[in-house]
Amino acid sequence: MKLQASDFNWREMMEVLSSLTEEEVLVFLNSEVKGGKRWSVIERLHQRYTMLRAARERSELLKKVSK
Repeated sequence: MKLQASDFNWREMMEVLSSLTEEEVLVFLNSEVKGGKRWSVIERLHQRYTMLRAARERSELLKKVSK
């Protein structure tokens, strides 16, 4: 079963958000944009996604510099 952001209310979403991977958050974000259209959820998912993406990109840059 494929979960989507619309399967969660706000409280449930906040409980699981910190355990999701960058890819999972992006799937949730895209599903909310297409289906749910709850602005507060879209905003929070985007915030989390950008934090995870920035951390990944920073790690990749540091690996390049440390070689």
